[in-house]
Amino acid sequence: MGFFDGLRGGRTADFDSGSAASNAIELTRRHQQVSLTKQDAATGHLRVNLTWRMRTSDFDSTPRSSLLRHPFRALKPPEVLGHGQSMVNVDLDLGCLYELTDGTKGVVQPLGGYLGDVNSSPYIKLSGDDRFGSASGETMYINLDHRDAIKRLLVFVYIYDQTPAFDRTHAMVTLFPSNGPRIEIGLDERHPQARSCAVVMIENVKGELVVRREVKFVYGFQGELDRLYGWGLTWGRGYKAKAER
Repeated sequence: MGFFDGLRGGRTADFDSGSAASNAIELTRRHQQVSLTKQDAATGHLRVNLTWRMRTSDFDSTPRSSLLRHPFRALKPPEVLGHGQSMVNVDLDLGCLYELTDGTKGVVQPLGGYLGDVNSSPYIKLSGDDRFGSASGETMYINLDHRDAIKRLLVFVYIYDQTPAFDRTHAMVTLFPSNGPRIEIGLDERHPQARSCAVVMIENVKGELVVRREVKFVYGFQGELDRLYGWGLTWGRGYKAKAER
């Protein structure tokens, strides 16, 4: 088990609109921001969900050959491959650095058991820790009824094991507002050595709640994200207890 950070202690707006077909907004490099306030979605609980799966190439490494050269291959049932060690080792965690308008700063994350509270400060609650990439993933709730207390929130993802694996996974962070389309941020960029990724910033800009895509990969953990965004917290090494299925 590796070492990981545990807590001890503006650009030009580029707004996108929802897709009628998918009822979703995809934040991309071209379309980086969306306003929850303008969508009348700055109240209630904002659900933030992280899901991931292994890239197909990790499991389908056998060379493909032409059916013209092997016409009977189509009649052969496909070989069933079990998940290898690479699947077991990938453990993506969802976290959030927060700064409130009263100056309070901190983190919500599985590591260290900083799961937060949705009804009192910091008004963020992590539902649990998904160790194995289940279909439901990991979910965080943000109570936007207390939006006036929120200055900025940085949602991030980090890898909890000794092997960087963002290049081996398809990860998606999805925001489900109380109103309007969901907001999707894909983490499909290839950064083989990265261990953490700042995914999205939720910021109170003069009373308007703005969601901005970040998708910045770093080679360290939460402490490096802290330095990148100037949070100023004190970090140390942390561990998780052994997981049981």
